[in-house]
Amino acid sequence: MPELPEVEILVRHLNPVLRGRTIREAVVHRAKSVRPDTAERFVAGMVRAKILQVRRRAKYLLFDLETRSKTPTLLLGHLGMTGRMYVQPARASLPKHAAVSLRLNRGVFVFEDTRYFGRMTLDASSLEKLGPEPLCDQFNGHVLHKGLRKCSQPIKTKLLDQGLLAGVGNIYASEALWHARISPRKLSRRLSSTQCDRLAECIRAVLRKAIEAGSTMPLDFSGGGTGDGLFYYGSTSETVGHEENLNVYDREGEPCSRCKGMIRRIVQANRSTFYCPQCQRG
Repeated sequence: MPELPEVEILVRHLNPVLRGRTIREAVVHRAKSVRPDTAERFVAGMVRAKILQVRRRAKYLLFDLETRSKTPTLLLGHLGMTGRMYVQPARASLPKHAAVSLRLNRGVFVFEDTRYFGRMTLDASSLEKLGPEPLCDQFNGHVLHKGLRKCSQPIKTKLLDQGLLAGVGNIYASEALWHARISPRKLSRRLSSTQCDRLAECIRAVLRKAIEAGSTMPLDFSGGGTGDGLFYYGSTSETVGHEENLNVYDREGEPCSRCKGMIRRIVQANRSTFYCPQCQRG
C-alpha cells in the first residue's frame, strides 16, 4: 500500500498538471469508490469546479476546489492498495478499472483502482483524528515520547497508528526502527527519551530518502503501457527500483547490511515486520 513518500511524490507530479484546470464533467464508474458520498452528490460537487491545488495530508491526496459559487471545497483521494491517478488524453479509452473520471478543459483525470479499496470523496472527516506529520517542524522526539509513554503495544505496531503519526506505514516503520537500532517488539512505553529522539530523526530520514529517490523517476504514466516509473508500480529500465534502497523490508533470510546477521520476518497485528535480531536488540 502506498505510504507517505509515494503519495507525496504523486502529489508533486499532479499539482502542476492539474492546478488551474476546470472540471467539465464527472463520471462515477464505481459507486463504492466515492462513499460515503452518493454518486449524484459527488458529481454535483465536481462539475464546473476549478482545481486550485493538489496537496497531501498523511496518505491522502487533497484536491482544493473552487466551486461555481466560489465556495472552497475539499476533495479527498486515497489510493488504497492498487490505485492510480493520472491525466490521459481526452480521446483515449478509459481503463477497465476506472473508478472515477473527470473531464477537464484539457485531458481527462482518471482514478483507476483494480481492487477498489481506494476512495475519492467530499467527506473530509477522516482527517480529523490524524496525528502530526512526521516531516513537519512540530514533530520531534519529545512529541513521540509523549505519545508512547502510556502505550503497552510493541513499537512497530504503534507506529502504524495514524493518530500517533500521520502517513507512516508498514514499510517505513520497519526501516526506521532498523536505522534507530530498536527492536520492533519493544513495548512503546519502554522507549527512553533518547531512543525517541533517535527514532524520530530516523523516521524523518527514511521518509525524506524515499521521497528523494522517487522524485528522480519520470512520472509519465498516462493510461497506457505497464509502468510509469513510479517505484511502487514497478521501475522502468531507466530507473532503479526503490526496493534496492530498503535495508530490512521484504529481505527475510538476507544478511543485514550493517552487522551481517540474518534478517527475520515476524507478524505483528496481522502485518509483516522485518528486522535484524542481532543489531535491533531489546
